[in-house]
Amino acid sequence: MRRTAGIALPLACMAIPAAAHAPVGSDAAACVDGGPAIRVDILGLKDRTGRLKLELYPANDDDFLKDDTVLKRQGRFFHRVWASPPASGPVAMCIRTPGAGRYALLFTHDRDGRNKFHFWQDGVGVPGNRRLGRSRPRLADAQVYLSGGVTQLTIRAQYLRGFSGFAPYEPTD
Repeated sequence: MRRTAGIALPLACMAIPAAAHAPVGSDAAACVDGGPAIRVDILGLKDRTGRLKLELYPANDDDFLKDDTVLKRQGRFFHRVWASPPASGPVAMCIRTPGAGRYALLFTHDRDGRNKFHFWQDGVGVPGNRRLGRSRPRLADAQVYLSGGVTQLTIRAQYLRGFSGFAPYEPTD
């Protein structure tokens, strides 16, 4: 039994959040060690092929989605994390951050593993989880505000769905 504020609770009844699975990727330790980091639960993967990627940008229209070599050459912040998707079960990724502040976060599912976004095949997502349609992700939907520690959020992957553009994947079977 465990005592909490004078109430005895059996340990078996203590809830463990669904997001308690270990994150994948080279920055996974940052989420386990308390950050500063962002832990992202990824929902709606079309399959478990290729690689998963998180990219953290400065939160301004000029820098969001700009080529990383240009950002680095200009002395701007940019960070990328790659991970292989687990064979089954929930998917979480972790990306370390420089500290508290405002950033823009982008998730991509590089299904062919070629490190180039393939419009017809790959998936994409941002923390706002607004349906992207035929437009590129907006900064307002990609922004995250970090106060320190580990910030936890969920991104729903979106894939091309015909003429209507990108939308969350929904299996047909």
